[in-house]
Amino acid sequence: MFQRLYVAVVLVLFGGLGAYAAEPRKEIHFPDLPGYRTLKCDFHIHTVFSDGLVWPTVRIDEAWRQGLDAIALTDHIEYQPHRKDVPTQHQRPYEVAIKRAKEHGILLIRGAEITRSTPPGHFNALFLSNIDPLDTEDFYTVFAEAQKQNAFVFWNHPGWKGVEKGRWGEEQTRLLEAGQLHGIEICNGEDYFAEAHQTAMEKNLTLFGDSDIHDPLPDAGPNPSDHRTLTLVFTKERTLEAIHDALVAGRTAVWAGNRLFARQEWLEAIFVASVDVEPPHHRTDKDLRLRMHNRSHCAVEMQRIGPGSPDRITLPARATTLVRFKLTPEQTLEEFPCRVLNYLQAPDQPLTTRLKIPTN
Repeated sequence: MFQRLYVAVVLVLFGGLGAYAAEPRKEIHFPDLPGYRTLKCDFHIHTVFSDGLVWPTVRIDEAWRQGLDAIALTDHIEYQPHRKDVPTQHQRPYEVAIKRAKEHGILLIRGAEITRSTPPGHFNALFLSNIDPLDTEDFYTVFAEAQKQNAFVFWNHPGWKGVEKGRWGEEQTRLLEAGQLHGIEICNGEDYFAEAHQTAMEKNLTLFGDSDIHDPLPDAGPNPSDHRTLTLVFTKERTLEAIHDALVAGRTAVWAGNRLFARQEWLEAIFVASVDVEPPHHRTDKDLRLRMHNRSHCAVEMQRIGPGSPDRITLPARATTLVRFKLTPEQTLEEFPCRVLNYLQAPDQPLTTRLKIPTN
């Protein structure tokens, strides 16, 4: 009797652990920066409470499996195509998901998508305490209500209906001047909006890149070139308050495809933290060879500035690459001046930097 009871208890305990272990987390690797933690975030996500196809807790499970630190559930306020089956309840996605988020260690932000015709377009409001006051017809009243809650608001996928309809307009100017618009989504899923990127630089708006997922996500790990579009946020600690502070300060980068988008200071910091160069292990009078390590999940594509060989160096994600440098009597190899072609600080403007080459 005791033996059967013991076996039953063991099966229950280890069966439960086995079920939990059936969802391994596939980590996304981007280095922390000096003084900051690098959090992997998605601030544009939908559930069945608007036009998404999954229950809110599923979004938490997906975020866990895919290595995210924080997400925002941002169901449409004005667009509820499932209302016959799922009554309009703006608070429910967050309320349904928050317990599971805490269990998985995922930071969950209460948000909503303000959904109007384009132009002026769609906007996400983050860090709301109550979504219901934003369910109002007047366009500007919505943003005034968000401002009362100290929400962070960004403009979603500006060019999703074409460049002309996605241009900066009178409404965006008014919101910006009122302190009610703070960021802009330059990447949405697989789409990159170059004009929005340029606008962000000119208007000093925080950069966002998000998945805007509606369907269930496949159980796939991070692939350097085919992955969920994310916003990297550089925070002082791993809390919701720290994320809010970082967004206000503009401390973000966007990881979309095999490219990183950010302001120059953050691209430079990511580059320095990601790329590690060993001293040369083999040298002749004509060349030398050394190892370069890329510690991030984004490949690094460098093109030399000026004469010399190699002309280009590509460091695959999370890998070590053996690089050969040709030498001439006039050339001393102390650094590699380059453009990082897939690190963009503005449209068609890659990061320009100098890769230090250690001598010993």
